[in-house]
Amino acid sequence: MARTATMERSTKETKIKVTLNLDGTGKSEVHTKIGFFDHMLDGFARHGLFDLKVDCDGDTWVDCHHSIEDTGIVLGSAIKEAVGGKQGIRRYGSCILPMDEALVLCAVDLSGRPYLVYDAAFTNQSIGGMDTQMAKEFFYAVSYTAGMNLHIKVLSGENDHHIMEAMFKAFAKALDQATQYDGRIQDVLSTKGSL
Repeated sequence: MARTATMERSTKETKIKVTLNLDGTGKSEVHTKIGFFDHMLDGFARHGLFDLKVDCDGDTWVDCHHSIEDTGIVLGSAIKEAVGGKQGIRRYGSCILPMDEALVLCAVDLSGRPYLVYDAAFTNQSIGGMDTQMAKEFFYAVSYTAGMNLHIKVLSGENDHHIMEAMFKAFAKALDQATQYDGRIQDVLSTKGSL
């Protein structure tokens, strides 16, 4: 059974469509008009082995905020829809990912309870048209609309590009792990019997 979802969102600021296949091969077609953000989403798809299509028409003449935050909202909704009832999945995933001098920890719990813990700092205001402040806004939006507990912690790093890229790749690897099936899990992995 394919675990795919297509979600759309239109406001006066953005018009976004996201298609996600959790059981893909890492193919992506991403168009947000923010070059570095496209690069991050491509890395997310490739390293999580998700197939991802993102079309975002946003008010980038204002700045990148609305496009990035709203893409996070739609991607989070797509993750929630594609995961479905969560029967048989591992629920938890984690990754400590190195990228040159940068080292980033990411842990995910698909608990249905949204929460973001974010511990990261950047030297520069932006990278390739993407404001560094927007990394937190993006992951916050994803975590809340997907209903996931998400922890991201930068353990070391100096180069902003490396830090940001390690964050997106670590998130991809942790999410891939959390969404994988485990034959030992017959229902949902919860003492409550539901998530």
